[in-house]
Amino acid sequence: MTQSTLSLFDLKAGNEILGRYTIVAPHRENGMSAAFEVKDGGERLELQAFPASLFEDHAQAKSFAASLERWEPLESGAIVRLRDVEVLDDGAVVTIADFPGGTMLRDVMREAPVMGAPEVLTLARSVLDGLAVAHDAQLAHGDVKPTTIFVHGDGAGALVDGGVTPGLWAAKHLGTRTALIGTPYYAPLEQFGGDSPDERSDLYNLATVMYELLTGVMPWRGRSYIEVFQSKMHPEAPPMRSLSPDVDVDPALERAIAKALRGKRLERHGSVEDFRAALDECAVA
Repeated sequence: MTQSTLSLFDLKAGNEILGRYTIVAPHRENGMSAAFEVKDGGERLELQAFPASLFEDHAQAKSFAASLERWEPLESGAIVRLRDVEVLDDGAVVTIADFPGGTMLRDVMREAPVMGAPEVLTLARSVLDGLAVAHDAQLAHGDVKPTTIFVHGDGAGALVDGGVTPGLWAAKHLGTRTALIGTPYYAPLEQFGGDSPDERSDLYNLATVMYELLTGVMPWRGRSYIEVFQSKMHPEAPPMRSLSPDVDVDPALERAIAKALRGKRLERHGSVEDFRAALDECAVA
């Protein structure tokens, strides 16, 4: 019998979901969903559950699911593959994806808050590879940050949760301007005003992560939503040494990151290729 509803009580180890996926353990979560390690026979996968309460009605849930389904055909070693999206009768949305290999970048940063430029460039270039595939398909990731990047042993990264933020934006607001859906510290200024994320938003997200990795601090200050917003209203990110005096970053690398972090969207790199070309000018191997 096909499962038609999903409650918190269903999401515990040993339970079977959708008639085939056995929950092994919780894996990760954010404010909108929870993801679990599951087994399908002997195969290790990730099941992510978006509760029905996230949507106003079943139509919104179906719209969100349809936007995520556009990610299923994407093939890239830098994007964790999405396999299936299901909308249950109660309006909950469930996704099935390959299990992310490696370690979540946020966990890596807890052990080593600062990375050297070669390591940051290796990670960034791999993420750009994934974004290039998504952007070629007219898709924006919408929320690149340390909890949506998984780092492999070779230092390359892979993205999870592709399309979740723009999908929610479109499903819940149907093209109108609205409040920020995303993560304030990593979101560009235009998203605070209600614009849906696009390719330049993804580059801004990634540049923020790179700045944080190189300096150990965020470029944007503030403890509250409004304080972060006001910090981002400056046309440029603060120079790295102004926040981290001991940092020694190649000027070309800092310029490439600074351009991606411009407050005005049209002043940023226009594409993955533009950002990659700027990074290639750096003296760092």
